[in-house]
Amino acid sequence: MWVRSKTVMVMSSVLFTAGCAASAITPSGREAARDAERAAAIAALAAPGQNVASARLLPQDNCYWYEHTGPVETTLLPLVNVDGQPICLQSKT
Repeated sequence: MWVRSKTVMVMSSVLFTAGCAASAITPSGREAARDAERAAAIAALAAPGQNVASARLLPQDNCYWYEHTGPVETTLLPLVNVDGQPICLQSKT
């Protein structure tokens, strides 16, 4: 009897905790449109041969980086324009 009630308590707590897990946050329509416009602008600036779909803005340098999948590992590389210059946002200061 003790094992059964202990099992029920553990299962209940697991289910309760799973229900409290953070759900995915979806952007509003305005934010999604702005993100789509930004992604299109970045894709237009980027030189060919880069995985623009994986591009992300890193706060350390305010520049975009993309995932390059090589034969051994996947590495973040700076996203560059056709002139070889990194694509970065201007600082707010």
